[in-house]
Amino acid sequence: MLLVIDVGNTQTVLGVYESDVLVGMWRMATSKHETSDELRAKVLPLLGMEGVDVADIDGAAIASVVPSLTSAWQRALERLIGRQPVICSAKNAVGLFEASYDYPAEIGADRVADAVAARAIYGAPVIVVDFGTATNLEVIDASGQFVGGIIAPGLETSAAALFLHATKLPAIELADPGTAIGKSTVHAMQSGIVYGEADRVDGFVHRIFAELGYEAPVVATGGLATTMAPLCETVTDSNSELTLEGLRLVYNAAEGVLCDN
Repeated sequence: MLLVIDVGNTQTVLGVYESDVLVGMWRMATSKHETSDELRAKVLPLLGMEGVDVADIDGAAIASVVPSLTSAWQRALERLIGRQPVICSAKNAVGLFEASYDYPAEIGADRVADAVAARAIYGAPVIVVDFGTATNLEVIDASGQFVGGIIAPGLETSAAALFLHATKLPAIELADPGTAIGKSTVHAMQSGIVYGEADRVDGFVHRIFAELGYEAPVVATGGLATTMAPLCETVTDSNSELTLEGLRLVYNAAEGVLCDN
């Protein structure tokens, strides 16, 4: 079995694969100061909830955008499964990730995993919209190359900035308000934040289409994809498992051998 871990700034998503089937998936808050021992103590009960014996896990892969946790997770997994995990990167995505990009080593591990999975599942061209701490758009062109993308403040990040700087505005649930014209302060804020994000993503996608010279499927993923995908006119599919699937593919490509990130 394979354990895959997507470490984001706000949330960490874990999954366990048996062959190519995802048999367990968990989402937990990211704490940037956790030690390898604390991480190990969290993983064991999660595996137990799904009846997975740690002795049955023979490999692991990590995509991390938090450098301090990359090494902590690496040490935790080495103690858990007795071998080094594959660290996802453009370099390790052997044969799966081709980039027309000025500095490929700078491409975030989550972006690599998303692009790998999207190309494998949906073909090329394809665009990924990852709704997380940042809203990332990844662009794979008709030739199958990763040609770049967009990184913008995420929905919760934008909302938190508004709550912080506008002291009279309350913190709200980030949900579909149903109508654009707000009939209360909360309703008006939901419209501005949620619909604003949806329209911003659609605007980005239309700009990407214009630069590519053709349209492409648009796949939503990330913690807020369930909320946002139905509100974006350009999104054609939603796949909450996309990053984990990319990690599985990168692990297989790297043949379980840890390379330098």
